[in-house]
Amino acid sequence: MSGLSVLAVDDEAPALDELTFLLENSALVSSVRSARSATDALHYMHDERYDVVLLDIAMPGLDGLELARVLARFSDPPAIIFVTAHEQHALEAFEVGGMGYLLKPVTHDRLVATLRRVVSRPADDSPHGGSLETIPVEIGTLTRILARDDVSWVESAGDYVRLHLREGGKHLVRMSISLLEEKWSDHGFARIHRSYLVALRDIRELRASEGHMVVRVGNYDLPVSRRHSKELRDRLVRHARRDSP
Repeated sequence: MSGLSVLAVDDEAPALDELTFLLENSALVSSVRSARSATDALHYMHDERYDVVLLDIAMPGLDGLELARVLARFSDPPAIIFVTAHEQHALEAFEVGGMGYLLKPVTHDRLVATLRRVVSRPADDSPHGGSLETIPVEIGTLTRILARDDVSWVESAGDYVRLHLREGGKHLVRMSISLLEEKWSDHGFARIHRSYLVALRDIRELRASEGHMVVRVGNYDLPVSRRHSKELRDRLVRHARRDSP
């Protein structure tokens, strides 16, 4: 990709001007167009395709989340990056397929890092494909975008899940473990228990312990329920065969 065509949408002129300036001065961007409303944005997208749409959320009339849902129905949807002053919409933004969530005031470095994710995305990976390739997590006043491959295992915590990272950190996110199982099962994750979802690549051993099966993941021993044990064994065998030379 030689450069991204970008549409920036914000009803506040100063914020839109600043965002447009940052985009025009990014080597990753080949063209920029700005819109003061979701209605104007849809009008522009009727005549031209954009690689990326940067969306404010709180706008009069059709807001950014509603516009993102409309764009998700396009046959070839653009990547969506939300740009907002409000932290509380991160989960909704993620659920409608957002590839990034930037808090105002936007810095050059964070904008560039998010745009690089769009550039490096495989051509057949639609931002609205529903695989939950990324998950936004809140760290103080910042929003970090976690890649699915950063996650080693997932622990259910009521209406939340705790994501345990390969690097050793962990983050609590409001979503169900069943949703992650559905979206990540085809990407190397296996449900081993009603409370645990594990990346097959990170299972170091499977063994019996006091009459029950457990898997070793990093420094943790996680229980395997009887109903999941056979499927887990089968998937581990298939995973090993696929990765063997």
